[in-house]
Amino acid sequence: MFEELHQGDILIVERIRHPVLVVSKDFFNLTGEIIACPIFNNSTVGPLHIFITANEFQGYVQCEKLALLDMNIRGYKKVGRIQLIDRINISDAVQGIFEYV
Repeated sequence: MFEELHQGDILIVERIRHPVLVVSKDFFNLTGEIIACPIFNNSTVGPLHIFITANEFQGYVQCEKLALLDMNIRGYKKVGRIQLIDRINISDAVQGIFEYV
């Protein structure tokens, strides 16, 4: 059984080079699948690259690189959690990818 995951959790996931941020809502994560974005130490600044800090962890969430991950079959470890304002900014950036304009 997997540990409950929440939107805003930062994870180290086996076979994935960079840490990831859980961007999917908690009710979605209950199945053990999550939608996550990678976090890079260095990145080009832009509207889809959001800088975050959590505890002693920091980096750029690349919101355009969404991935569906099945945590039922992957090993992982929680290493941090971002603040609500950062979750809001990242959610807005992800939603902006799919807007009709």
